[in-house]
Amino acid sequence: MHLSAGGAGDTGDERDTGEPGEHRPGELRIEVRRTGTVRIVSVGGELDHDSADGLRTALSGLPEDGLARILVDLAELSFCDSTGVNILLQARQDAELAGVRLEIAAPRPSVVRLFAVTGADAVLRIHPSVGLALAEDGGRAGADGPSGPGSTSDPGSTSGAGGPDDPGPTAPAGPGGPR
Repeated sequence: MHLSAGGAGDTGDERDTGEPGEHRPGELRIEVRRTGTVRIVSVGGELDHDSADGLRTALSGLPEDGLARILVDLAELSFCDSTGVNILLQARQDAELAGVRLEIAAPRPSVVRLFAVTGADAVLRIHPSVGLALAEDGGRAGADGPSGPGSTSDPGSTSGAGGPDDPGPTAPAGPGGPR
């Protein structure tokens, strides 16, 4: 299922150009699919007050038979404001009440920073990628708090600080590395 929500001034006249993958700047793009017990909600473009209803709709509809997790893929999300953070936090709470985990995958550094500034990173479980999130053991997921770049199951992983005391997701280190 594909949903699209344009930004301010959207008339809807130019939305469907017939070209797959072609989107206007500022447009929010959402794709919802299910794999096993996981609903994957892929979000791209800009998430703000004017485009938020599309994400609210994609994250609603609980309970759903056999659903254990909702994984929100933010790899293509270029902008998010406080409205987006609030939607994700509310959806996490609603999912938890329904016995479902809501988790985040692949946020860009600007979104990671927004989560850190608002404190959302303390309650949202964040994975470095969709693949790693899906590969994680379902019984263990959510038990250890947010996962950071160093907490993958790949023994050869050297990304991030890692280790049991790693506080969770961080933006890639700049010159001089993490401090």
